[in-house]
Amino acid sequence: MSLADFIRGLPKAELHMHIEGSLEPELMFALAARNRIDLPFRSVDEVRAAYAFSNLQDFLDIYYQGAQVLRTEADFQDLAMAYFRRLAADGGTHAEMFFDPQTHTDRGLPFSIAIDGLLAGMAQAEQELGVTSKLILCFLRHLDEAAAFATLKAAEPWLDRIAGVGLDSSEVGHPPSKFARVFAACRAAGLKLVAHAGEEGPPDYVWEALDLLKVDRIDHGNRSLEDARLTARLVAEGMTLTVCPLSNLKLCVVDDLAAHPLKRMLDLGLKATVNSDDPAYFGGYLLDNYLRTAEAVNLTRAELVTLAKNSFSGSFLDEAEKAARMAQIDAYVAAN
Repeated sequence: MSLADFIRGLPKAELHMHIEGSLEPELMFALAARNRIDLPFRSVDEVRAAYAFSNLQDFLDIYYQGAQVLRTEADFQDLAMAYFRRLAADGGTHAEMFFDPQTHTDRGLPFSIAIDGLLAGMAQAEQELGVTSKLILCFLRHLDEAAAFATLKAAEPWLDRIAGVGLDSSEVGHPPSKFARVFAACRAAGLKLVAHAGEEGPPDYVWEALDLLKVDRIDHGNRSLEDARLTARLVAEGMTLTVCPLSNLKLCVVDDLAAHPLKRMLDLGLKATVNSDDPAYFGGYLLDNYLRTAEAVNLTRAELVTLAKNSFSGSFLDEAEKAARMAQIDAYVAAN
């Protein structure tokens, strides 16, 4: 069995994927035509050429531009299903996906459009593909905390269908401490908490996410390795890191995939996972991230199994479901 086939067959979850970041150029053009929107690109190839960014802000600029084609519930349902089909083909059986409501409400869409469309896609994926999922609402950190509170208020009718909240967008200059009060309100509402920290921002941002936001997971977390005391704490607490190798390469967090710290994270005992982040923009979905990183840093099959198990143990599934998913992994390994 080839390495690609082994990874594809390995049951796994994805814990760090922005649904708006799965908008492929072909779907962008299809939705633009359906909604009679003029794009500043003449072809799919022009869109792909525009993806030649090398930092987070340049990526975010085109990311927000692409989101303009999403106008109806059907658009969001189609976007979700396109992602879930890719995930299922990669051997993914569960996803906990981010969405950015402020990206859509700030351009005049009602809050309900995005979330109802995504929830419909999630239900369709479970029925048709057997892929389960949970939804994480992200606050845009380049906006202020008052805007985050307004978003939380708008989300109230759907809180029973939202698993957690996160913090994304431009990291540098927008520390987690900026959102401490709204995260406390989310925690009081019974929501799980995650935050992007330690991607481009310093280890101090990871400390803040832990101590001030009191997060349940750290998204990215690469720069934690610069602080030995922080790394030891993450290991001791069993804190899950949702690592995104191809994203790190595309945004120049690492210069070469062979230099990616994923294997070192595992060696240190960190609970790392593999994820695709914004796969349409960063050149790979879940299988691509596993396979290319495994080849680049020489991950063993045992390490790949650890990563897959981490993806379920670090998920927001209940304990019985986590145990069932672990058993599926064990059965697969025993048979292969």
